[in-house]
Amino acid sequence: MDVNDFDFELPESLIAQTPLKDRTASRLMVLDKVTGEIEHHQFRQIVDELQAGDVLVLNDTRVLPARLIGIKEDTGASIEVLLLKEYGQDEWETLVKPAKRVKVGTVISFGNGTLQAECTEILEQGGRVFQFRYEGIFYEILDELGQMPLPPYITETLDDQSRYQTVFAKERGSAAAPTAGLHFTEEILQEIRDKGVGVEFITLHVGLGTFRPVSSDTIEEHTMHSEYYHVTESAANAINEAKLSGGNVIAVGTTSARTLETIASQNNGKIVPTSGWTSIFIYPGYEFSILDGMLTNFHLPKSTLIMLISAMTTRDHILAAYKEAVKEKYRFFSFGDAMFIKPPKK
Repeated sequence: MDVNDFDFELPESLIAQTPLKDRTASRLMVLDKVTGEIEHHQFRQIVDELQAGDVLVLNDTRVLPARLIGIKEDTGASIEVLLLKEYGQDEWETLVKPAKRVKVGTVISFGNGTLQAECTEILEQGGRVFQFRYEGIFYEILDELGQMPLPPYITETLDDQSRYQTVFAKERGSAAAPTAGLHFTEEILQEIRDKGVGVEFITLHVGLGTFRPVSSDTIEEHTMHSEYYHVTESAANAINEAKLSGGNVIAVGTTSARTLETIASQNNGKIVPTSGWTSIFIYPGYEFSILDGMLTNFHLPKSTLIMLISAMTTRDHILAAYKEAVKEKYRFFSFGDAMFIKPPKK
């Protein structure tokens, strides 16, 4: 399948640079996954689109202030370090800029020496492994010195760092936010519960691959990044019960979708309490094991994310919806508007 089959024309002016003041004030496109019919709403109306007995599954990962700016101790040159994956024992996989200045043995200092990092390994595709040294608690130091790692297509400064966190963010470890969840407030989640819809949380720590373009010509040649996930027993039981009772399982975001499908595809369509790493790549032709619908933002052309949502319905339905979104000037990407790929009523 050709990667170019998932291309579309997107005016740069539609890329949302800042979040709306009110999380629920974004627009909501509702796409019937079977017919391709499109409706235009405000996000607050997501409550009306869900049915009693459904279960909404959200990713409660918490974004680390993982962008650090330091200096090389030997030359004083400025170096940017983005934390990606914790190996344990204060060792991290990172992305650095400019990478050519960082060799094995390079020591970088942050916050006038409050935090130091020594490069111990050079990885494929330019990554670096660092051993960190400090006194105190690492995450407290990171909160003091780090910045939110906003996606590269966002060029404006984020005044309120909390706007790149969901209101339910809990399990720290992400290099990026699960952005479909940014639209929710505690109030709207309670409205959803009051309607008889289950609200469950799972964890997937979003990695660098979220920003990595597909470099191959065909989808089948692309290798997905690996990301850590965790699902509790209570969440697994609630999701399975909703499915068995005839309710729809709705993933909020592609991260929740990938986690659920990873587990269900390995367990005969059931969710089990487990932790692990997933590199699942979902694109058209994939048969979903547990998901019925999905709430998602509007994604980049030719990205693995637009391929995933195309599998939930069809490529033609998605490209037609995106064409409509451009025409109606929907806001795209992390701080943009939302789309609900709606399953048929049961």
